[in-house]
Amino acid sequence: MNPNAVTDQSQGWTLADWQAAYRLHGAQPADLLSKLIADLDPADPAWICRADAAQLEDQLAALTDRLTQVHGDLTQLPLYGVPFAIKDNIDAAGWFTTAACPAYAYVASEDANVVQRLRAAGAILIGKTNLDQFATGLVGTRSPHGAVPNTFNPAYVSGGSSSGSASVVARGLVAFSLGTDTAGSGRVPAGFNNIVGLKPTKGWLSTRGVVPACRTLDCVSIFSLTVDDADNIAAIAAGYDEQDPYSRPTPVMPARLARLPRLAIPTQLEFFGDTQAKAAYERALQALRDMGATLEPIDFTAFRELADLLYQGPWVAERYAAIRELYERAPDEIDPIVHSIIEQAAGYTAVDTFDAEYRRAALTRIIQQALADFDALVVPTTPSIYTIAQLRAEPVTLNTRLGTYTNFTNLADLSALALPAGLREDGLPCGITLIGLAWHDRALAEFGRRWEQVQPGMLGATGRARPTSFAPIVDASRTVQIAVVGAHLHGMPLNHQLTSRNARFIEATHSAPNYRLYALANSTPPKPGLVRVTQGTSIAVEIWELSHEAFGEFVAEIPAPLGIGTLELADQRLVKGFICEPYGIEGARDVTEFGGWRAYLKHLKEAAAA
Repeated sequence: MNPNAVTDQSQGWTLADWQAAYRLHGAQPADLLSKLIADLDPADPAWICRADAAQLEDQLAALTDRLTQVHGDLTQLPLYGVPFAIKDNIDAAGWFTTAACPAYAYVASEDANVVQRLRAAGAILIGKTNLDQFATGLVGTRSPHGAVPNTFNPAYVSGGSSSGSASVVARGLVAFSLGTDTAGSGRVPAGFNNIVGLKPTKGWLSTRGVVPACRTLDCVSIFSLTVDDADNIAAIAAGYDEQDPYSRPTPVMPARLARLPRLAIPTQLEFFGDTQAKAAYERALQALRDMGATLEPIDFTAFRELADLLYQGPWVAERYAAIRELYERAPDEIDPIVHSIIEQAAGYTAVDTFDAEYRRAALTRIIQQALADFDALVVPTTPSIYTIAQLRAEPVTLNTRLGTYTNFTNLADLSALALPAGLREDGLPCGITLIGLAWHDRALAEFGRRWEQVQPGMLGATGRARPTSFAPIVDASRTVQIAVVGAHLHGMPLNHQLTSRNARFIEATHSAPNYRLYALANSTPPKPGLVRVTQGTSIAVEIWELSHEAFGEFVAEIPAPLGIGTLELADQRLVKGFICEPYGIEGARDVTEFGGWRAYLKHLKEAAAA
């Protein structure tokens, strides 16, 4: 699709296409999004609800306010006017949340944390999507709103439980969507619909405002047409949420896998007689070898046993805990298959739960030790694919098979990225999944970009060819990591000086505890100065990575009294970073007590409001 033809159909656009339409060609969100929503089929089972005129108008008004706050600089709203959808077990303020059960419905009083973050970046919610009821299933058929068909062959399942979210992305109706992933619900639908599914490390994206399936295991997942889009959305949606008890502060995240990675593959592979799925996986393995990867088989026994624990163990009691009130008040309102799964909770005792937890911990230790010497594990996303009719005839057995290579991941605290791997001989999509240790999300995405460069084909089911030009893969020896502390942070006025040079965000962290932060006088836009002292505190910083050439250009734009020196981080790493010459703090306000520039600006805003 050509972003220059702003009146044309915008289906199948990536984030880059939407950004180009607004930033380069003057398109207006009201025009593009009104047409997009008007063109949605009201009978499409992928949707549970779509934005009405009032909901769109309210969001566009809020978007206008956000643009005013950043003085019209679209680069400060990276998702400005970008349409997205969310699975209908995720809250959006003023919208019904049903989890595909009308008897459970309620109107959300506020956005889920991830939705709030995406809207703050400019994204526009255009609808909530269908799912296996209460996110219980990997098939996309367990909903009173009907089965969501596969986007390549409607006789086949779309995968679930995030069926609708995958479908609307695969068809290019939105640029990205949110699902959830407890047992594989953010990966199975990606594999079945030829799109990317990012299942983050538990706690990286907040689950506050999400109807729980298994609260201790749940993740918010991301569907997109490209790895780059999924990675960028994750960077915006992620972040520590002090109101979510399962949110985790983000540690140092590896930025890439080895140039020639060492990848594990299962010794015991199971395709349940599906020779086409087996052949597709073998083709993918050969493509990895052609990329220079070394593939080494490992014992998959512990992975399989842990996968079986998820539904054959007491974790089903978490599903009961999530909907206990409805289960006891109106059990007939629950899908029969979902009901049969949840009712198993009564068969487990507290002792059973602890026994299962002890076994989970033991198996997790085995799994993490097995993966410690590898860059990642590569598995088929699913062992097979089934028709809707087959799933209705054998709803439990076939669903269980689909979780063969997914169910263990959250139990073992792993990260995962589902990638398209072409089409089978019958024309159905197939996929592989990269699985890494916790917090290896960005490294998996970096390798996912490399994978895309050697994979021909189309984006989802849009008919658009996968782009043949990508941002070059930069040799790690030719990059520089730089710590930024103020106006170059995400969302700040000068962040575009990094993003326009293809800088990649690596992590949010802190300096060593021997710095002081000052708000410089007469600085436009307002900037801080970081000064190393004998007695100070840790200051919040962000680490970005640039090529050597881009780093040189970036440094040339830095005005005095600021400069680039060597900054010590809290974990004793040394990186290049912003420092301030001593004369620059004359007349400056010491704002060290706030612990960072964002916190100081928030204080100013609150003080002005008061």
